[in-house]
Amino acid sequence: MDNNELTVIQNPESLDQIKALVIDGLNSPHSKTAYAHAIDDFLNWYQDQGKPGLTKATVNAYKAHLQSSTDYAPSTINLRLSAIRRLAIEAADNDLIEETQGNGVAKVKGVKSSGVRSGNWLTLEQAERLINAPDLTRLKGLRDRAILALMIGGGLRRSEVANLKIENIQQRESRWAIIDMIGKGNRVRTIPLPNWAKRAIDEWIETANISSGYVFRPINKGDTITGEKLTSQAIQNIVKEYAAACGFNLAAHDLRRTFAQLARKANAPIDQIQLTLGHASVQTTERYLGTKQDLTTAPCDLINIHLDN
Repeated sequence: MDNNELTVIQNPESLDQIKALVIDGLNSPHSKTAYAHAIDDFLNWYQDQGKPGLTKATVNAYKAHLQSSTDYAPSTINLRLSAIRRLAIEAADNDLIEETQGNGVAKVKGVKSSGVRSGNWLTLEQAERLINAPDLTRLKGLRDRAILALMIGGGLRRSEVANLKIENIQQRESRWAIIDMIGKGNRVRTIPLPNWAKRAIDEWIETANISSGYVFRPINKGDTITGEKLTSQAIQNIVKEYAAACGFNLAAHDLRRTFAQLARKANAPIDQIQLTLGHASVQTTERYLGTKQDLTTAPCDLINIHLDN
């Protein structure tokens, strides 16, 4: 099977078949969603590496790639490795890769937790500097400023930014908000938007002439939209691009922490911050405190960012 480095990836039909076998073998709907995302992210990275073959060495390289980023907790890395192991086993069972390759991948070890990872976050002045870093004379700059403003102003995960649609941005209780946002664990929440973030989004979609569908689109070097949706990894790359330009060492998830820190420092109620972020403990907090989300006094209103003209 010398020419079969990874038929499961090179042949889309085979890929869909093997992914389906992996997902169908899971019982929990959450696990099905998590494994599907994990496999897709791995395959995107794999293709970017030139399709080196589904081997133990390749998966170890992917593990090192994940560990080099501050955006992945050990539990997240281990979940992705588990999904890849299942992918390799199914591929071997269906004669799409050699059995020795599948066994090799199955032996890739997970990572150990080294304690709680606090991550980085920006001060208000640093946040303003980051948001205003893109070149607003270019379409890409307008898009990227809107992405940065949304992540700092709303605390969204990068996958949530990638999946955001125009239809999700609506008025609620006399303010703009993102409604029906499906986050981690398939939890649905409403995310209030500060006026400055909504302005950045409006300037992007009006210039790009986007009236429906995904809010953020790929743009080529000629500053032209080339697709219907950005990937989660593209969001990560955008954040890192401007962070590096500003001299900051941070990843996309650190902007979510920045939202929480800035809102809390401005005395936003912690329960409202939890509701905005959609943390797993929100439901427990609501039952325990009898708290309901108040869109009229949203945490994001306390983060005052100045946008350059």
